[in-house]
Amino acid sequence: MYPEQELRALSESDLPDILEIERLSYSYPWSEGVFRDTFRSGYAVLGLVQGSRLEGYGVLATLYDEAHLLNLCMRPASRGRGLARQLLRALLRGAVLQGMQRVVLEVRVSNRAARRLYESEGFELVGERPGYYPDGVSPEDALVMALGLAGPASPVT
Repeated sequence: MYPEQELRALSESDLPDILEIERLSYSYPWSEGVFRDTFRSGYAVLGLVQGSRLEGYGVLATLYDEAHLLNLCMRPASRGRGLARQLLRALLRGAVLQGMQRVVLEVRVSNRAARRLYESEGFELVGERPGYYPDGVSPEDALVMALGLAGPASPVT
């Protein structure tokens, strides 16, 4: 049995836990400065807390009628339990409440688990960004995915 969980807005006081998860998860983690900027910029930074421990977080930026999921990350030991899906859905609900029409994100080509999650939630492939992610000698490509919150995911041309 897992402890009770809570979704809540995170603040700069949560940075030590956020940075711990970030460093456990990525070979090129976001810096403390990048996270401080997300708080200063007013981005939605939502966390999933279980018991008293932060298990994951998501960062969502909005501009006009479009949201950009900048980061969705779970503590490695907490993966595979549906917690990322709960966090993603909470971020999407927040975007809908703010009147967003579409959510876009980038995901590593090699991150099959994340791609499956996004696809199962209705995100569609809309493009690629070659060399988007730093990865030692050769950068890794990103897939750009989008979810229409009030209509098609792809912009009308």
